[in-house]
Amino acid sequence: MRQIKRIVILTGAGISAESGLGTFRDEGGLWAQHKIEDVATPEAFIRDPNLVHRFYNARRIQAAESKPNAAHDALARLQTGFPGEVMLVTQNVDGLHEKAGAIAIHMHGELSRALCAVCDHRWDAPPEMSVGESCPACQQPTARPDIVWFGEIPYHMEQIIEAIQTCDLFAAIGTSGQVYPAAGFVEEARMAGAATVELNLRDSDMSYAFEEQIVGPASKTVPAWVNRLLG
Repeated sequence: MRQIKRIVILTGAGISAESGLGTFRDEGGLWAQHKIEDVATPEAFIRDPNLVHRFYNARRIQAAESKPNAAHDALARLQTGFPGEVMLVTQNVDGLHEKAGAIAIHMHGELSRALCAVCDHRWDAPPEMSVGESCPACQQPTARPDIVWFGEIPYHMEQIIEAIQTCDLFAAIGTSGQVYPAAGFVEEARMAGAATVELNLRDSDMSYAFEEQIVGPASKTVPAWVNRLLG
């Protein structure tokens, strides 16, 4: 059995579903009411910034009212209790990992942050953003949600890839395996010789690439898996 000193964990929308935050696939949720190309691309923001702000204002309020579940709590416990390194990378923008006490790298941005479309300055977003808000750095009326939209490059990619290429264990929790580059992380890890495990409610588009699969709700499977790692 290989010794595990470095762990990289990727989390997706599935880990937050039990906290009441919908995934892309959920029927009746916020995402189901809008087409991705209408609310999650730079072109959408140019075309209809009011709609985009309304969408993310609703998501920001929903996230602020949500609480972490047992899966978030378990990963925070793993970061604290594991004798080696645990890097937590999330596609989620909800901030629930931080509410649970974990440190997460947000590759797709954060609902709680704002971004200037001109100078790239970032700051804490108000509960509701509106069209024409000024950037506190350059004073231009170009404030937008600090979210990585489709067609944009995710944040911290060099740091993430370096960690994946040097880890002993790569885990994906609650991810669909549909959104790249995150969907390709498991193959990067395998090529580097890491063990790989997927924890998910059902098969993802990348399930075939993992050595081990643990199926079930994250609030049950993640704490049990963390207990196993912590011995």
